[in-house]
Amino acid sequence: MDQLKNLFYVATETFDHAVIPELPNFITFIHRIFHDSSWSKFLHRWESIIFSIVIATLISIVFYFGTRKKALIPSGFQNFLELAVDALRSMILEILGPRGEKFVPLLGTLFIYILTMNIIGLVPFMKSPSSNLNITVGLAIFVFVLVQYLNIKNMGIGGFIYHLAGSPKDAIGWCMVPLMFPIEIITQFSRPLTLAFRLFGNIFGEDTIIAAFSIFGVTMLSFIGPYVGFPLQIPFMFLGLLTGVMQALVFTLLSTIYILLSMPEHEEQSSH
Repeated sequence: MDQLKNLFYVATETFDHAVIPELPNFITFIHRIFHDSSWSKFLHRWESIIFSIVIATLISIVFYFGTRKKALIPSGFQNFLELAVDALRSMILEILGPRGEKFVPLLGTLFIYILTMNIIGLVPFMKSPSSNLNITVGLAIFVFVLVQYLNIKNMGIGGFIYHLAGSPKDAIGWCMVPLMFPIEIITQFSRPLTLAFRLFGNIFGEDTIIAAFSIFGVTMLSFIGPYVGFPLQIPFMFLGLLTGVMQALVFTLLSTIYILLSMPEHEEQSSH
């Protein structure tokens, strides 16, 4: 019995010398059962990467089977997928306009991927990869590199540097360049940081609260058994579902806006 309690209760991570509660996932159980095995240590060390790969695979399978037999008049699961894709497409094109059509697959996939990563932690024995800072930083760096590539492609290196200088048009504008240029550089590099830390902080906090109340609920009835307890975490799971959707939406919308700011016609409009 004590061993089962240990298996259920002790799923924690050390963060700045503090013990952060975390619900066990199936890799946690595998690692505790085969703790001396090198392969279980490998799984435990890279569990966030593994869960992100599993989620990407699941999304691919779902969309493959959902669109395998395309019907002229969609119904059932195909209809649901088409409605979801059409809603994402409309949202993206409202911001980017007709020229944003080529970014719909990328941004739509980004939203679905982040949303699934956020809410998968609500499923028993699964983990939200977005509660790991390495995952969110990786996503943010991807968006950052893409936006910088689009800036240079659309404006040219000289045009992009001119844009970072504040696009001066007169003597006053050129005098402001020493001030505007470092501000723009800081702005460019702060965008991926805010994307990464916002997503990580919200999902990590949500998962920590759910884990804490889950453990507290089980502890209250620990005299009965290790898997019996009050479901104190349920209200926070509904809140986590809302948070997961909102954070996926915020990440995708901000990425869309950053792409919009890299378009040359936007630069021309902002300069007039």
